[in-house]
Amino acid sequence: MSIPRVLNRRNRILLGELTKTDFKLRYQGSVLGYLWALLRPLMMFAILYVVFSKLLRFGNDIPHYSVYLLTGTTLWSFFTECTSQGIQTMLMRGDLIRKVSFPKYILVVSSTMTAVINLSINLVVVVIFALINGVTPSLNWLLVPLFILELYILALGIAFLLGAINVKYRDIMSIWDVCIQALFYAVPIIYPVTMIANTSAFAAKLILLNPIAQVIQDVRYNLITTEAITIWNYLKNPVAIAVPFIITFVTLIIGSIYFRRASKFFAEEV
Repeated sequence: MSIPRVLNRRNRILLGELTKTDFKLRYQGSVLGYLWALLRPLMMFAILYVVFSKLLRFGNDIPHYSVYLLTGTTLWSFFTECTSQGIQTMLMRGDLIRKVSFPKYILVVSSTMTAVINLSINLVVVVIFALINGVTPSLNWLLVPLFILELYILALGIAFLLGAINVKYRDIMSIWDVCIQALFYAVPIIYPVTMIANTSAFAAKLILLNPIAQVIQDVRYNLITTEAITIWNYLKNPVAIAVPFIITFVTLIIGSIYFRRASKFFAEEV
């Protein structure tokens, strides 16, 4: 066996062990334990559903709006968990970085894999909820993992970039928390895109150019209802349609390059 293969195998084993450890530590000492992986997005969904659907009457024109909202909150929770955990992981694993020599990107990937596990659990609930609400299964459901992969790539790129910067400038996590709050209202999670489109077509197009919004709408379209507005059926310009995908992969490339260069100094700075 060649040296690269041995190293790759070791890296995979290390990634697996760190992912298991992160997942166990996340809920250690909690009364409900692993149930929080399921309860947090459901509680967020319940609050938003009561306020925006029952009180403010959002989504009356959207079929299966409750599933529509649950899908949005689930994907949003996944994105925020991926980025937040990825940004903090280098500081949280400072002792390990100083003592052991290994590719530092494994720490970021392992912390985001915990979010992937949580998402997998939550998606089962989304599917069950969709079936109970009368959503008809279709072959389009097979496309959903591809869009989730796109969202993960975007989150991973952000985690690499901001996580590396956060090692030196500890204010990054606080700044990101503010950005997350702003993004929540800039992405169509609680409100349908149709509401924005009826007011301003330009604003609706601008929202759909955001990769997070594009993924959420594409998942809703393929999983719940073909009446959901997506970048594919709202924008006709192929160049514009490519923008969210370009942003996603450019973010990953820039984040990876910066992280690799900065990782040489992590042991001195954490």
